[in-house]
Amino acid sequence: MTGEAITEADIHMIQRIIPHRYPFLLIDKVKDIVPSVSCTGIKNVTFNEPHFQGHFPQTPIMPGVTIIEAMAQTAAVLVGVSLDLIGRDLLVYFMSIDGCKFRRKVVPGDVMELRMTVKRGGGKIWKFHGAAVVEGQLACEAEVTAMLDVRD
Repeated sequence: MTGEAITEADIHMIQRIIPHRYPFLLIDKVKDIVPSVSCTGIKNVTFNEPHFQGHFPQTPIMPGVTIIEAMAQTAAVLVGVSLDLIGRDLLVYFMSIDGCKFRRKVVPGDVMELRMTVKRGGGKIWKFHGAAVVEGQLACEAEVTAMLDVRD
């Protein structure tokens, strides 16, 4: 599949690649997938998400750690597509998060684009550059390194 663009992975395909489920599945769609190169995840941020009950009730802001997790889930879908692991028992673990910077708040009603680009990959260890963008503005960026564990 390497190099062949895939238009979109919807929620059903995403759930065949990564094990996350509500309330911790933090991406709604992945589009513009170029295996082993890049993809863009979409997260529609809604007020009814559990973290907004306490972060912060009067001024709901998506926690930075959930933005990073959404980036990682997007990257995991890219890995699953790149290595043809759809329907397999794939787990992806953080190894490092480097150079993380937050530039704007992410709030209910925002549509967050999670732009993930492979810096190194192909084996068990993958490294990505990620950018979370809302309305054309950079909300967060980081370098993320992860390790694959295919359990079947």
